[in-house]
Amino acid sequence: MGSVSEDRKELLLNVAEEEEFPKFTKIRVRDLSYKSRTGVPILSGVCVDISKGLIVGIIGPSGSGKSTFLRALNRLWEPPSGAVFLDGEDIQDIDVLSLRRKVGMLFQLPALFEGTVADNIRYGPSLMGKKLSDDQVSKLLSLADLDSSLADKNGGELSVGQAQRVALARTLANEPEVLLLDEPTSALDPISTQNIEDAIVKLKKSQGLTTVMVSHSVKQIQRIADLVCLLVNGEIVEVLKPEDLSDAKHPMARKFLEISS
Repeated sequence: MGSVSEDRKELLLNVAEEEEFPKFTKIRVRDLSYKSRTGVPILSGVCVDISKGLIVGIIGPSGSGKSTFLRALNRLWEPPSGAVFLDGEDIQDIDVLSLRRKVGMLFQLPALFEGTVADNIRYGPSLMGKKLSDDQVSKLLSLADLDSSLADKNGGELSVGQAQRVALARTLANEPEVLLLDEPTSALDPISTQNIEDAIVKLKKSQGLTTVMVSHSVKQIQRIADLVCLLVNGEIVEVLKPEDLSDAKHPMARKFLEISS
């Protein structure tokens, strides 16, 4: 798959293209490409910079490569060397377990381990020899917009919305620097969706957490994102502020936004 031209890189990126890694850039992606096992292009030369402390939305038509792009950022598939950087360091040079503690991920459906809510939240830190106190568990539940009284409940007693927020608290227990969200509210009711959105915004304000969120809902991204990447046919064709989506110029991006509005 060929590289993206320099003219196209300048068109897509709304940040400086210095040779040195800008101190405010958390994630840098350069010429990221991926093919299916049958050789079908899924990502084609993706280039983007994601600044620290922002909520960045990834939207686009089904099959455009949104989830594939997200999964490259913590090596759920292995991007080539020189394609994805975290704080200026090639993620291929970072131990994968360390990377996934720094770059946590929440999926569409929560998958809790057997045991209590507290057991789930303590799991990640326990692998590093840390034991979270009851107070620390309560604080993590609060960050995920949950009451501390849920700590002793079994995962099977929770609603899907509650379970998703417990999964969020479990991810936060590893103290990630970046949070990846792959359509985290697609299976939730409107109230649970709002709870997750509130938690994401609260994490940005209270901790300066960098968040990259794939969503099928344009309106959701407009509610919470600082910047929106429009991904079409495996390429980020535009990067816009949520309030400027109506100014999108790429024909397929415009058509997607019109249908999704």
